[in-house]
Amino acid sequence: MPLEAPIPGAARRVADLNARYAGHGATQILTETLRDPAVGRAALVSSFGAEAVVLLHMVSRIDRTTPVIFADTEMLFEETIAYQQRLTRDLGLSDVRRITPDRGELLRYDADGILHVFDADACCALRKTRPLKKALGEFDAWITGRKRYQGGMRSELPFFETDEDKRIKINPLSFWRREDVEEYIVNNRLPRHPLVTKGFYSIGCAPCTTPVSEGEDPRAGRWRGAAKVECGIHFVDGKAERL
Repeated sequence: MPLEAPIPGAARRVADLNARYAGHGATQILTETLRDPAVGRAALVSSFGAEAVVLLHMVSRIDRTTPVIFADTEMLFEETIAYQQRLTRDLGLSDVRRITPDRGELLRYDADGILHVFDADACCALRKTRPLKKALGEFDAWITGRKRYQGGMRSELPFFETDEDKRIKINPLSFWRREDVEEYIVNNRLPRHPLVTKGFYSIGCAPCTTPVSEGEDPRAGRWRGAAKVECGIHFVDGKAERL
């Protein structure tokens, strides 16, 4: 049943989960929370981007039927679409749900596909935030790939947090370092996103993503030259998260 109203005692439930799983590893947290009644029905939200293969691989080893929500903004790189199809097949994921923007809203607000030039926030809301919010309506919790080393508001990211008090957000990799991600991919011989070798270390929509140079922050290629650094799907105290 969708949880559109605030969860009674959501903050206490999240605090209890953080206390219970303190010191646990990412795989153990995923294994336990996917069947924990205190968490409820959970879905993995994946961009199928540069580091997404880590959680996708973990989920495939634990339960391949876990719902995976893939937000196709219809402005993604062709390489991302091909990578999503390859990982879905190779990892045996049986419930990948590709969501797209509402057709009527696209015709009304971005018929020419250039909204991102004038208002990137509105474009993200139209093509990603609103479709994702709708898709999450049937779930009690969702899994993200955010990590503390990404900085900003993520620097103190817990394993569990509330999502506007409507559902629980799970961050299994919150304590991982960039080296941990690299080691996991290498040790498990996982295929990388094809754009990584071309200097794309944080991959979003094609018009708003550029490669980064040596020494730059991995997210420097997202909305380059603009103050915007987040698509807006993560919220803190009711406001879109900004790093």
